[in-house]
Amino acid sequence: MKIIAIVSAKGGVGKTTVTANLSTALRQGGQDVLTVDLDPQNALHLHLGGTPRHIDGVSRATLSGRDWRAIGPISPSGVVALPYGAVNENDRQAFERHLEQYPTWLTDNLRKLDLGPDHLVILDTPPGPSIYMRAALSAANLVVIVMLPDAASYATLPMMEGLVQTYCLPRQNFIDHTFVLNQVDNSRLLSRDVSQIMRSEFGSRIVGPVHQDQSVSEALAFNQSVLEYDIHCQATQDYRSCARNVLAALNGQ
Repeated sequence: MKIIAIVSAKGGVGKTTVTANLSTALRQGGQDVLTVDLDPQNALHLHLGGTPRHIDGVSRATLSGRDWRAIGPISPSGVVALPYGAVNENDRQAFERHLEQYPTWLTDNLRKLDLGPDHLVILDTPPGPSIYMRAALSAANLVVIVMLPDAASYATLPMMEGLVQTYCLPRQNFIDHTFVLNQVDNSRLLSRDVSQIMRSEFGSRIVGPVHQDQSVSEALAFNQSVLEYDIHCQATQDYRSCARNVLAALNGQ
């Protein structure tokens, strides 16, 4: 299996939306995809056809000592989604203490799933440094950093580069870190300027811009990915391109 961590330094950049749509694009491209939601907001499965009534997830399974294979609903697109799960504050704190105590918790549980060598595992994480991001970065073969084409996101790059250097670069199985510029609006000068700076600075590490597209938010209202909601819109084409570039990065191309 190959593990992809989707991370961001700050909230409001659309990281979970990127995770869901990129996962769907990879699945539509023929990949076997498992998503694991490591964000206590527990929102990822809602983008993939889940409902608020589904309360089980990796947090609840871990606390009760259950196998992860019993908690994974399959989205209409074929992406297997393991939610974080709905927990109260005491259980969330107990879960986080467990993660602190067992730093290999994530990789140990993924190995128990007996996934094939070409299976992709995509991890969604809360914004900013956290025990969840640390677990994801420590396991990832590829990191995708989601940011907006604005000054605030650009200012967080040194912090994110530092986290990658700390948790990823020392491992021999780490491939690279890449970037998604989300909600790109070419009608705005700042958006164009930051996008150009990022392209100049990171080149092929930019796995793709995702342009601002109303269809993305409309899709969530129907518990769908944008690729299922509108196959012809700009965002759908962007995510398909991102998926191809992510696979190329995983293959060292």
